[in-house]
Amino acid sequence: MWGLGKKRSPLGKWLDRTGYNQEDLVRLSKVSRNTISKSCSDKDYIPSPAVMKKILKALREVDSSVRADQFWDL
Repeated sequence: MWGLGKKRSPLGKWLDRTGYNQEDLVRLSKVSRNTISKSCSDKDYIPSPAVMKKILKALREVDSSVRADQFWDL
């Protein structure tokens, strides 16, 4: 069972639903593994605008309707 007891942010929940994993996101976005992990687990973490842009660009390759306000409070 995936995700039992694991803290997840909206980004992490989206990744779980779509079947996209953190390693793919690290590779495509060229953002560090620690930053991606923190973005997927910490609900209060908001990445810098440059990092946010890289993450969104990678996610839009999977789903073009992804918006930043789905994952972070702007």
